[in-house]
Amino acid sequence: MLTLISSAKTLDFAKAASSHVHTLPEFIMDSDFLAGELRKLSPNEISRLMGVSEQLGEVNAERYKLWQSEVTSSNAKQALMAFKGDVYNAMDVESYKASDIKFAQAHLRILSGLYGLLRPMDLIQPYRLEMAFKFDNDRGRNLYGFWGDKIANELNKQLRLLKSKTIVNLASNEYFKAVKPKFLEADVVTPVFKDYRNGDYKIVSFFAKKARGLMGCYIIKNKILEAGELKTFDVDGYHFNKKLSSERELLFTRRQ
Repeated sequence: MLTLISSAKTLDFAKAASSHVHTLPEFIMDSDFLAGELRKLSPNEISRLMGVSEQLGEVNAERYKLWQSEVTSSNAKQALMAFKGDVYNAMDVESYKASDIKFAQAHLRILSGLYGLLRPMDLIQPYRLEMAFKFDNDRGRNLYGFWGDKIANELNKQLRLLKSKTIVNLASNEYFKAVKPKFLEADVVTPVFKDYRNGDYKIVSFFAKKARGLMGCYIIKNKILEAGELKTFDVDGYHFNKKLSSERELLFTRRQ
């Protein structure tokens, strides 16, 4: 079983990684190409591309200016430890034991606009490039075109190595779209988290992001290998709701 999560906009490269284990991204040559193309853009052009302030445009222009083709532990950090935000904070990576890191490396994958697909311990350099950005390139009008079926093919390869046909989708719609699900040789199971509001269960974005991180942590620490085992998830008030679930969509509800 493979679990997918999205990359995050927020990064932490100031704090030292809690593990020295590291690997290199599978699509590093593609990432290097994209970084080279982004390096050609001015701060103002990057601001417009990303829909961010001039200040953030300058920050990201500088990041691509400093990009290095040779990736080392001195200019990069493991993806799972570099990304921050609601999902990653809830995953509580700081508490992972060596056995958790080993399991995550085999069974967790991170979708990224710049790197395509990452293992948790793959080294990444500081960047910002969301999957939905309309970045015109040699392979298409956006990043979905750039990555094509590469991500799906790599996931299929990893699933064959694991002798599994199950993907648990904890990624956002924006990022999962890049997988091109029609090319997957797998059954995709998507956990959905809803909170009770005004007489009905609804997805509350902030809570749903946190819950996806909690689920990711639950999978890793409990070494879950079958999607059916996810139904035992009982964290932060969420419970499996059999009535509202289907074979491919596992619904977890909470009343506060």
